[in-house]
Order: sequence, then structure tokens, then C-alpha cells
Amino acid sequence: MNYTYIVECSDGSFYTGWTNDLERRMKAHNEGRGAKYTKSRRPVKLAYFETFQTKEEAMSRECQIKQMTRKEKEALVER
Repeated sequence: MNYTYIVECSDGSFYTGWTNDLERRMKAHNEGRGAKYTKSRRPVKLAYFETFQTKEEAMSRECQIKQMTRKEKEALVER
């Protein structure tokens, strides 16, 4: 299974990514190994995720979400 996810950082910002192991990726983010962006904004908490069969689908959705405005991302998270 592949996931596209949004985490909320400690400063209130959002980070979007994809992974094939959501639990491991969240742990990595909170240990400072996940991404340069989240390293200085810990702790992060999972705010939203979607599942996909393929890596390509998850990566495509990640790209779509990254193009969204903050308000559009907030609407996704609030669902």
C-alpha cells in the first residue's frame, strides 16, 4: 500500500509527502530524519492521508496537493 499524507508541523504549517510505510515515515519525521522541512518543525502530527495501490498514484496525488492553497489543504484535513 502507498500513502499520500499531510502532517501538521509544530509551527502550524503543513508538509505533504508520500510513503509506502506511514507509521515508519511518521516516526522518521519526528526523529528528525523525515525531511529537511520538518526537521526544525517537530513534533509533527498526521493530519490527513489517502491510500493508493501504486507508488506512481501516490506521487501524483502528492504533486496535486502541493499545488493547493493552504485553504484547500485545510479543507482536506477537516474532512
